[in-house]
Amino acid sequence: MATINNVTELIFTGLFQDPEVQRVCFVLFLPVYLATVLGNGLIVMTVSVSKSLRSPMYFFLSSLSLVEICYSSVIVPKFITDLLAKMKTITLKGCLAQIFFSHFLGVTEILLLVVMAYDRYVAICRPLHYMNIMNRPLCHLLVAGSWLGGFVHSIIQIFITLPLPFCGPNVIDHYFCDLHPLFKLACTDTFVEGVIVLVNSGLISILSLLILVSSYVVILVHLRKHSAEGRRKALSTCASHITVVVLFFVPATFIYMRPTSTYTVDKLVAVFYTVITPMLNPIIYTLRNAEVKNAMRKLWSEKN
Repeated sequence: MATINNVTELIFTGLFQDPEVQRVCFVLFLPVYLATVLGNGLIVMTVSVSKSLRSPMYFFLSSLSLVEICYSSVIVPKFITDLLAKMKTITLKGCLAQIFFSHFLGVTEILLLVVMAYDRYVAICRPLHYMNIMNRPLCHLLVAGSWLGGFVHSIIQIFITLPLPFCGPNVIDHYFCDLHPLFKLACTDTFVEGVIVLVNSGLISILSLLILVSSYVVILVHLRKHSAEGRRKALSTCASHITVVVLFFVPATFIYMRPTSTYTVDKLVAVFYTVITPMLNPIIYTLRNAEVKNAMRKLWSEKN
């Protein structure tokens, strides 16, 4: 039996109700989004043209930056334009598309972070075999697997959501489409769907986090055998990755691995991982990496 939806258009409540505050947010968040696209785009371009950044680590970093641009672009442009709109609307199909792509890209990012942790493990714990293990075909396979994993996860989320009937109300208490706020609008009980989403998202998050933590525990134990200079260089590289992992996993865990309580808190936390974190990643990776900074300077000098 086909699902009958009386609702074809949804209305966002937005981040704040006060028009003056919304205009301030527009002025703040527009430069943040532009910095996200430019910063991550610069990393993608630098890695693609620089001969000194041919190692697997930079290939994965470039892939992560590309995902960051795409993920941020799924949510932030609509959010920013809505800050100046009196009525913040989106079609039901557009809402489902936003959910699909945000979960697709979000899980792809998680899996890429796991791949990057594995890369650091091999580089530090098996340095003599690093280039043999992390060969180009394997690197491409790991990145493709990350994209595939994100796609499968997101398809499951959408298949759960598509059969739900939406007959009113049509107001989403958020500034973008996500599963829990949308479930609140369904004209049926969504307890089972909520549990499936929690298990689907939770399993990926927990397993990924366990792999990440295990990798870095092994790396830190192994570093005791290195010289002081070797430890410093390895820790400098790992510190950037660990910082990005914490910035991504803490807010995502807060949102998706607990029962939904107050949307005010959820929306503020969501701003951090949808708007702020994608901008911080290129800053974190370039500030602590002399090779990336030197390659960017060289690229800039060649352009001039």
